[in-house]
Amino acid sequence: MIKLFGGSKPDHPMAELKEAKRLLEVLPEHDNVKAVEELSHWLESVSMAEGFKPDYRAQLLVMIDDAAQPRARKLIREYLATQRPSKFQENRLWGAIHEFWHQAGLAYGRMIDLFVSNAKGVDAAKGQLPLLVVRALRSLAQRIKWQHMRYGPVDFSSWWILNKVYAFAELRKLTGSKVAVYPAAAVESTPQLEFLKAVMFSASAPDSLLPLEVEVAERLIDYFGPYFAISAAHTPENAYWIDLSKGMGPVRFVRAPQPAPSLRYLGASPALAELERLIDTIQDAGAVPSILKLGGDYATDAVVEVLRHLAMYWSPDIPERKHPRHSVKSRLSVAHGFDSVMRVLDAANSLDFDSSAVESWIVENVSAGGFGAVIPQLKGDWLRVGVMVAMQPEGGNNWVLGLVRRVNKTDNNQARVGIQTLSKAPVVSQFSIGATGEQGIVLKGTGVENVESNVALRTGVFAPTQNLEADRSGRHYVYMPVGLVERGEDYDIGRYREMIRE
Repeated sequence: MIKLFGGSKPDHPMAELKEAKRLLEVLPEHDNVKAVEELSHWLESVSMAEGFKPDYRAQLLVMIDDAAQPRARKLIREYLATQRPSKFQENRLWGAIHEFWHQAGLAYGRMIDLFVSNAKGVDAAKGQLPLLVVRALRSLAQRIKWQHMRYGPVDFSSWWILNKVYAFAELRKLTGSKVAVYPAAAVESTPQLEFLKAVMFSASAPDSLLPLEVEVAERLIDYFGPYFAISAAHTPENAYWIDLSKGMGPVRFVRAPQPAPSLRYLGASPALAELERLIDTIQDAGAVPSILKLGGDYATDAVVEVLRHLAMYWSPDIPERKHPRHSVKSRLSVAHGFDSVMRVLDAANSLDFDSSAVESWIVENVSAGGFGAVIPQLKGDWLRVGVMVAMQPEGGNNWVLGLVRRVNKTDNNQARVGIQTLSKAPVVSQFSIGATGEQGIVLKGTGVENVESNVALRTGVFAPTQNLEADRSGRHYVYMPVGLVERGEDYDIGRYREMIRE
């Protein structure tokens, strides 16, 4: 097996156990970001310093990791809070969390490399090896997850190390070794379970989920982990494959890969029946069972939607597209966010039209249901699943309304996106809502034609018992609410029964 890292001897502040414990006790008490950043530094320092005996180095890494866990959990809760933090704080939180898992994965990887190379004194740490492998796999998987929280780009060096660590666990016959992962949580795991959860998470299209949905999906994957399967031979139930000798994530089994002893075939088919049963249980009870341990209170509809998303990607049957796609290459003018969309739709035919609010994207493919596009130059960090966009094809004069459904950042400046078309003829309208007025967008071409229409409103405006009224083209329209179709950060989309009075 190829070595992961190198290393050899130094003078270090944590050379004595008593001093190491003291350093971990004097971490910043009221600034978890700073504390986690310091712990990331200690992981890197201890893992790379020369001179530690392998068993003591392993003990230090576990101590530092243990000290970080309660602080990291607080940062994660803050990052995923209902009330979004400021951009500065969001970046600070994400940076601290991601860097910690990055350094933890590297530190445990370096430790395991001592076993790979049969370094002097490593036998004294042999009893810690199953725990080190489990923590290495979990840390690397967490780094991959937190890259997906921002839709990438995914650094495939994490997959390279993760696959190598699991291959080593197979070689040492450790894949089924049970360990208590962290002392504070009495939860046991194995290297195989950690590897399978990492693979099935990435196989579940996290690039089409919101950050909160990514968190829910990961926790559901944790629950379904015992149902996942891995084998060296392909069976019809194995929907994915991976090559342990390469820096790669899972690939959907469409065509058989080139045979190699490092190939592993993976699937979640045994979980599908339990997943469907769980959906029925949640819908019947109108509540999410506590056994799922989702780490927060989530709306039942939101959890069911994530479960259905997982079912689609875990099925051995490849998800079918509703509409055929056609390859194209053309420019697309795009405005994003409810307010900007309202402005371009309302001002497109006026002299006040402000083209500076519009970005230029490249369309790669188009279908009746939407677009696939490349963003050649990201401007700001607004891009995420669920954002409303108005799009104008090159050479056209009409605006198309849509929602971003998939994001995959290819690097920090470019991204590929999938956009669902909501309406090819959106109409801005001034509505009377009781004694107040509000602008919205009637999404022509949605709902039951001539009977129902979807209407996009500013977030919080939709009310299930409140009619909308509008005068357009000499007619008086009354919209009676049927239900909420979708809710984003800055919009509500409601379905309304439409009545017209001359």
